[in-house]
Amino acid sequence: MAVRKIEHVGIMVSSLEVSIPFYENVVGLKHTETLTHANGVIRLAFLSFQSSSETEVELIEGFTGELAKAGRVHHVAFTVDDIEAEFERIRAADVAGLDEAFTTLPNGSRYFFFDGPDGEAIEFFQTTRGGTK
Repeated sequence: MAVRKIEHVGIMVSSLEVSIPFYENVVGLKHTETLTHANGVIRLAFLSFQSSSETEVELIEGFTGELAKAGRVHHVAFTVDDIEAEFERIRAADVAGLDEAFTTLPNGSRYFFFDGPDGEAIEFFQTTRGGTK
């Protein structure tokens, strides 16, 4: 099979001007490029990790098709090193939709969810598995 990695995850947003700073300042990604789609209407912004641009988040503004209330993707998860510190940082940022506490799975991995500017579900995940999530 020729599939090697996730290239990017696309998230529908209402405003790149609101969502880009959120994903930079709250999630910790870096904005690498914004462009207008070939249709001349949709705008795309790409963000990557500080240490690697191998996988990106694509923010999509201007999509006019119908989406389910939860969107096409249930959530996007980001691996973190210290779930307690990240939970406190996000709580201090007064971000909407933050879980009351992080959840610990039977294997010891821990996670919590919060909302992006358009209500998209974002998960921070600290894994106990040998690889990364």
